[in-house]
Amino acid sequence: MLRLDQDSVVAALAEEWKVIGELCAGLDEADWAAPTDCPRWSVQDNLSHIIGTERMLLGEPAPATAVGEAPHVRNEIGRINEMWVAERRRRAPAAVLEEFRQVTAARLTALTAMTGADFDAESWTPAGTDSYGRFMRIRVLDCWMHEQDIRGAVGLPGHTGGSVVETVLDEFTCAVGFAVAKLGQPPEGARVLISLTGPAARDWHVQVRAGRGGLVAGFDGGEQPTITIRTDAHTYTRLAGGRIAGDAALRASLVRLEGDVEAAERILAGLGYMP
Repeated sequence: MLRLDQDSVVAALAEEWKVIGELCAGLDEADWAAPTDCPRWSVQDNLSHIIGTERMLLGEPAPATAVGEAPHVRNEIGRINEMWVAERRRRAPAAVLEEFRQVTAARLTALTAMTGADFDAESWTPAGTDSYGRFMRIRVLDCWMHEQDIRGAVGLPGHTGGSVVETVLDEFTCAVGFAVAKLGQPPEGARVLISLTGPAARDWHVQVRAGRGGLVAGFDGGEQPTITIRTDAHTYTRLAGGRIAGDAALRASLVRLEGDVEAAERILAGLGYMP
């Protein structure tokens, strides 16, 4: 299990929730109703989803709200998410924003009161059994992704660098080897470099052996990568989060491929592993 620094993860959540609150405070009625990259979810629905998850983490049950026809819901977690969202569609945006502020304040109180042992304890997470701290880092990722969904819908790009984004990318690091090798199916022995540019620049080196992708500090003997995927960090998160398809990113010149381009295209197509 991953044992993460409690203070830094909680600080990242606090900062992210502050950013979302400030962003949403400036929205008008049309903005709140704008569609986002999350199927059938408006800007308000994205905020309602965050509220629902944090209320669940406070021990509250999901509302018994009918969700109707929801073809984008693929599993039980998705159905529960939809119940929280549907319950708030009848509410005014200002009320939803105030609820967001209240529930995140309550969550911060609960998180700062946790002992280190509680934070490190085994927990269910969306990525499988791990520490509660890992779950909270995933919460940073999820909230930031929905912040970016809101920004994209209302035409207010931003918050693509800094400590929160570094925390988000640290969490994405956990799945890079899986996404490259299992989903992308590159040739045996492939050396894959994913080079992220922009304010949150970093490089991921993935060595493929026996069908598995291992994240390494560098390739043996200083060998060059056989496959290189270059994109800005924000685009990578949209690819991994299923917000944009690999071929669409290529057409928009958001990604550059080098080396074994055919294999690189397969990896790019498989990056959207988040439901």
